[in-house]
Amino acid sequence: MTITQRINTGLKRVPAWPLYIVGPLPVIWLYYLGLTNQLGADPVKAIEQQLGLIGLQLIVAGLMITPLRRFAGLNLIKFRRAIGLLAFFYVTVHLLTWLVVDTQLDWAYIWMDIVKRPYITIGMTGFLLLLPLAVTSNNISIRRLGPATWNKLHRLTYAAALAGAVHYVWLVKGWQTEPLVYLAGIVTLLLVRIRIRSKRIVASTLKRAG
Repeated sequence: MTITQRINTGLKRVPAWPLYIVGPLPVIWLYYLGLTNQLGADPVKAIEQQLGLIGLQLIVAGLMITPLRRFAGLNLIKFRRAIGLLAFFYVTVHLLTWLVVDTQLDWAYIWMDIVKRPYITIGMTGFLLLLPLAVTSNNISIRRLGPATWNKLHRLTYAAALAGAVHYVWLVKGWQTEPLVYLAGIVTLLLVRIRIRSKRIVASTLKRAG
């Protein structure tokens, strides 16, 4: 038995549900640090940025699951739904922190920011793209939509991931290394997934023809 097979065997015994308990804990920790003045001169901005970064990291983690199974044999499919929902949770808390804590629900200011600052417009677009994915990430929705329709709907993840990466690059101003690494990584992962899908379509077509 290879190392990957051993890891997959071990992962079968690991339930996904603890992720829903442990995953949100950093939010509490970040707010604790902010309330106790341990996040620098602008704790609200620090919380916003860290929450957004964790959300983006979880989106990347979700995108990596299929290539990891395809090319490395590592099967993390059972954790994909939890990772995706946690990504949505962090993006939502990131947005709520900006709306409630930062702008204090000043809707005129919020609207002006969305219109005048393209990185906020792109970030909001990414959030809206994630919304139907989060709502339909359950067995009932899969049954009602059908697996094919559900899979098509969940390809919105690709656009949401790209929007999140562009939002990050634009937000920091200037060509900083870390946001560019995330953007390059997401573009690479999307290209890999497109390649995998193209191969599946060709294989399916040949099978039907053969």
